[in-house]
Amino acid sequence: MIEPLAEHTPVLPEEVVRLLAPQPGEVVVDATVGAGGHACLLADAIGAGGVLYGLDVDSEALEIAAGRLAQCACRVSLHRCNFAGLGLILRESGVLGVDIILADLGVSSMQLANRQRGFSFSSEGLLDMRMDDRLETRACDLVNSLSEQQLADVIYKHSQERFSRRISKWICSARREGRITTTAQLVEVVCKALRVNPRSRRSKIHPATRTFQALRIAVNDELAALGKLLEQAPQYLNPGGRLGIISFHSLEDGMVKHDFRRRKDEELYEVLTKRPVIADQGERVANPRSRSAKLRVARRIARL
Repeated sequence: MIEPLAEHTPVLPEEVVRLLAPQPGEVVVDATVGAGGHACLLADAIGAGGVLYGLDVDSEALEIAAGRLAQCACRVSLHRCNFAGLGLILRESGVLGVDIILADLGVSSMQLANRQRGFSFSSEGLLDMRMDDRLETRACDLVNSLSEQQLADVIYKHSQERFSRRISKWICSARREGRITTTAQLVEVVCKALRVNPRSRRSKIHPATRTFQALRIAVNDELAALGKLLEQAPQYLNPGGRLGIISFHSLEDGMVKHDFRRRKDEELYEVLTKRPVIADQGERVANPRSRSAKLRVARRIARL
């Protein structure tokens, strides 16, 4: 049995509950159920008459969530599925409409802590970065097979790294001496490309942050998946239903912002957050992962 990590804490928990306002008997979808942090809060609120559908591609996280949610009174249905498949899961479950959809995007603390997953640049591990181990392509496959131009495009497109061409050039040069297979190797190459020593850096942002983000997004096709979730959400939200998205970088947040604005213009959504909700100082200190979290929430309304 896999035990949840003690430090696992859902981001913006009070804000999520307040803005999504789960009510007894409602049907809820946690599209990124993870270890069940947010799901447990929502499940407690909807009670014995409610139903919670949990989606995640990480089998270990789902096992942990199943154990935690077993203590909740509501009916729970967990599915190993990317949130891009939201509509398929609901149709197969015979669900025509739901009251809440929540997605907490990005990498969980558990995934970061497992060095063999390759998400973190702070410890050496395999350069994998797959959230779903059923995927065939790993980060090391991209790093070692893409052309210099393709690699530069991936890094820039998915992280807006202004030194993407220089980093790509150094990666392609380094891989001629041997395959880049670990996180430590990639960090070393990126730091050399940027001419910085990560141990004595002045910036709070690690020099390899954007490169790791870009590769992770590419491996998991995260932006395309988010686009599919945003497209499907209004089809399955009941009138009055709420959609909450927690993002962790500007590319995701921009997609959510523009989708909410478009749906508002189409008279499908009422946007409940004029600006993204962020963590207060206390939460940022207690849970460093919350520092970059941004929550946006919209309510489904009937066409006028």
